[in-house]
Amino acid sequence: MDVEPDGADLRVTVGGETIELSREDAAELRDAVGDALTGREEFFRTAGVHREDGSYVVERRGADSAGNSVVFESFAELRGLFDRLPETFDAETLSADGFTGSRRHMLVRHFAEHPQFPCTLASRNPLRGEKTS
Repeated sequence: MDVEPDGADLRVTVGGETIELSREDAAELRDAVGDALTGREEFFRTAGVHREDGSYVVERRGADSAGNSVVFESFAELRGLFDRLPETFDAETLSADGFTGSRRHMLVRHFAEHPQFPCTLASRNPLRGEKTS
């Protein structure tokens, strides 16, 4: 990506394609990209929060205490955790990675609810996730 000033406008090149933007349009684009990079996605029982510092938080939807959340350095770290899990996993499986209490169950649910993870709930009692592809 390359950005060059061009008088009152800016010339932005991404993937070999160049467009010219007014400074006002560039500011709107910056704000829109910032909003897309940071923000909260809510699912049925869990939520994911992309923070400005690049970290990703999985939390119980509607909860207001830190005991109902897990902070990852990045979404990629959460993806790595998912990739290491066996095809079928439960809350106890996540204990091996140091997760305790209800956070383990919350992560199983988040993997099943978030569209970026090919996972479904295989059973509710006991709570068990299953990778779908």
